[in-house]
Amino acid sequence: MNWKLFIARRIYKSNEEGRKVSKPAVRIATVGIAIGLAVMIVSVSVVIGFKHQVRNKVVGMGGDIIVSSIDGAQLYQMTPIVGNDSLMDIINRMPEISHTQRYSVKPGMIMTSDNFQGMMLKGVAQEYDRTFLQKHLLEGEIPTFTDSAASNRVLVSRSVADKLSLKVGDKLYTYYIENNIRARRLTVSGIYQTNFSYFDDLFLITDLYTVNRLNGWKPEQVGGIEITVKDYSQLTQANDCIRSSINDQTDRYGEIYCSRTSEEIYPQIFDWLNLLDINIWVILILMTGVAGFTMISGLLIIILERTNMIGVLKALGADNASIRKIFLSLSVFLIGRGMIWGNIVGISVCLIQYYFRPFRLDPATYYVSTVPIELHIGWYLLINIGTLLISVSMLIAPSYLISHIHPAKSIRFE
Repeated sequence: MNWKLFIARRIYKSNEEGRKVSKPAVRIATVGIAIGLAVMIVSVSVVIGFKHQVRNKVVGMGGDIIVSSIDGAQLYQMTPIVGNDSLMDIINRMPEISHTQRYSVKPGMIMTSDNFQGMMLKGVAQEYDRTFLQKHLLEGEIPTFTDSAASNRVLVSRSVADKLSLKVGDKLYTYYIENNIRARRLTVSGIYQTNFSYFDDLFLITDLYTVNRLNGWKPEQVGGIEITVKDYSQLTQANDCIRSSINDQTDRYGEIYCSRTSEEIYPQIFDWLNLLDINIWVILILMTGVAGFTMISGLLIIILERTNMIGVLKALGADNASIRKIFLSLSVFLIGRGMIWGNIVGISVCLIQYYFRPFRLDPATYYVSTVPIELHIGWYLLINIGTLLISVSMLIAPSYLISHIHPAKSIRFE
């Protein structure tokens, strides 16, 4: 065994057995590293989980990319485009695209005997991906929507159902005001809840045929096409590919195609999510600083308590660099011990929340009903490696205290 590591090991064992060196130094270092690392693991898991859940809700009710008319700057008052099979085929052949679906919207109002509510009636066709709605469906069922027949059935959100005292099977009257007032009676087939008020307070889901008739559009016209990409990290590249293929082209009615990402359509939401990255960096810096400074405190205590031993080693011919390596080796061992406990505590908290969800949130404020957790081994490895490297780097300067210890004086040190 290397003699430096042997001496470092003896110092640590002497610590644990209470010989000359007090235990607080070891405890300070271990607990500081453990707490800092546990907080970083939990914080990163929560922030990443929150960002992904909110993002998934935004694109779940729409798409990663929307193709619409260039005049359709207002998402809720769209100019129709021709969304025929040839356009869909062009987009589906792109390697970055996994799914496309047509939709249309119509602003209107729901009225009951004692209440009313503004809403957006969204029509979807038979290719609509029902996965997101099925996951958030609370009651009833999702009907089969088409672009060729009216189902007269609609999905409403829990918030709308509660405001208007609606339940599955109820009839509701919707009104649409343009040059004149048009009415449509629909049957509630299901109730969903995404906890995302941006959609829950507005959207009713029905078939594309009904919405297109209310808009007075041709059968081949739609409000837009929602596109899902295979890899969200390639969102910009996928949108660029779509733009190069169809942007600035016109349909048979003279409308110009335009594609926009969900981040461009909902900038306020994604800007808010991006601010969370600043929060997580602040937490990482603070916790790394806490871990590093507790290690510095522990190292200085151990050096001061081992002044006599340092003097003896210098008297026997050891140089400052060799002695510093002894104490740095001990510090790395203490950091590793603290990191083990930090990982145990941090990952355990994440697993408990992930599977049992004891910590709840107000969905009206946070858009989620429980504290979200995303388990990601890659991030955990980066946090551990970063903590180790930064903590050891912070100890190099304090270890030079050893250079100022003189053998003649330190051998008599008590």
